[in-house]
Amino acid sequence: MATCELTELETAIEKIVSIFFTYAAREGKKGTLTAGEFKELVTLQLPNLMKDVGSLDEKMSSLDVNNDEELKFSEYWRLIGELAKDIKREKVGKKK
Repeated sequence: MATCELTELETAIEKIVSIFFTYAAREGKKGTLTAGEFKELVTLQLPNLMKDVGSLDEKMSSLDVNNDEELKFSEYWRLIGELAKDIKREKVGKKK
C-alpha cells in the first residue's frame, strides 16, 4: 500500500478488505469465510444493513457461486455490492 495518507474512499476500501481477511483467518482456509466466520462478520460488522435478510445460511448459499460452502473474497464482494445498491436506492428514494 502507498505510504501517503489514504483518501476517505481508499480507507473505506482498505477497511472492507481488512475486515474480510480478519474474519477469514479465524478458522478453515485463511482466504475464505466459513459459515461460522460469515455469520460472525455479519452479526458484528453488518447488524443494521443485514437485519432484514432472513436466514444467514440462505444468504451465504446465494453468495457461494461455486457451492464450496465457503466465501472467497469475490463472493463476499457480491454482498458488499448488494448492500451498496440498497444504500443507493435509499438515498435516491429520499431525494424525491
